Amino acid sequence: METIITNGSFYTGVYRNVFKEYGFSEEDIQARVEDSWNQIFYGDEETRIYFEPDEQSGYLLDTGNLDVRTEGMSYGMMMAVQLDKKDVFDRLWYWAKKNMYMTEGLHAGYFAWSCRPDGKKNSYGPAPDGEEFFALALFFAAHRWGDGDEDPFDYSVQARQLLRDCLHKGENHDGHPMWNRDNKLIKFVPEVEFSDPSYHLPHFYELFALWANEEDREFWKEAAVASRNYLKISCHPDTGLAPEYAYYDGRPNDERGYGHFFSDSYRVAANIGLDYEWFKKDPWQTEAANKIQAFFADKHPEDYRRYKIDGTPFEEKALHPVGLIATNAMASLATVNGPHAKETVELFWNIPVRTGVRRYYDNCLYMFSMLALSGNYRIWLPNA
Repeated sequence: METIITNGSFYTGVYRNVFKEYGFSEEDIQARVEDSWNQIFYGDEETRIYFEPDEQSGYLLDTGNLDVRTEGMSYGMMMAVQLDKKDVFDRLWYWAKKNMYMTEGLHAGYFAWSCRPDGKKNSYGPAPDGEEFFALALFFAAHRWGDGDEDPFDYSVQARQLLRDCLHKGENHDGHPMWNRDNKLIKFVPEVEFSDPSYHLPHFYELFALWANEEDREFWKEAAVASRNYLKISCHPDTGLAPEYAYYDGRPNDERGYGHFFSDSYRVAANIGLDYEWFKKDPWQTEAANKIQAFFADKHPEDYRRYKIDGTPFEEKALHPVGLIATNAMASLATVNGPHAKETVELFWNIPVRTGVRRYYDNCLYMFSMLALSGNYRIWLPNA
């Protein structure tokens, strides 16, 4: 029988340690969290994804594509602030602001989604998931460590300006906003009118509604509601699986071959879990978590595939099975005694960090799940 928890961590200040609930010792859990960080950031050349090219900066390398992405940089900043690693946070933010931030052209105010390790931009287009993670990581840094006096370390100033640009670009014919201002849904990229379900972070928007510029706070409140509703219509009613791209009405968008459950989609389970942990505003999230975990319960990780969202498998194998294991486990935050919650978490616990060429994406998701399931993925409030 499902245990009902009435208030999320935002209201109670209490964060579930799912690993401990399932019998792991506090000592082993904290050792595992720290070891995961150390391997991913400072391990051997087949494991680490973090590099420091000079005395001021650092970057996370997409080892499969040999580039630096706003996705990974913003993820690394969120991991660093959660674990009180200020030096790493500041190095990542310095590198991102110096090399990825665009000061002119159509996308001025946004970050180039891909750069070479030497800082040269591969693209002058942004990816909105990076911006939303940058913004919340910066707010958390301001609340945990305090704002610095100068750009770029005046964290909360940077976050508010970034969110303002995300919403107000285009008002002076200077580009496109990252959110559709009418339906309050995040776009896949600013120039298109469709979405990526894994970009939807209603738990972030709840906090933007408190800390963004005052004139935009109502928008963020409405965006949180809109995103929760969007996930309900984009996740399949039987399997819980979401496509990588979807139209605003929730239908899979397969115009570019991304209308199926594949790499981007894995993050939906993690986002549902964390939103439920932080705010517990939508009982549907428990149903979705149970369905996703049930779908994978009889499948072996070595045989994970690309799937239609109704569960029909393709021949193509999953590129990131470790990441999928991690996100499915993180969904357990939304289901206390769900039928597959414990076994899904135990599967994750028994999987090591990934090594080799494709390790970047898997290990980012791995670290987030390790933080979340140990009670270390927290909301940092002002003056906390």
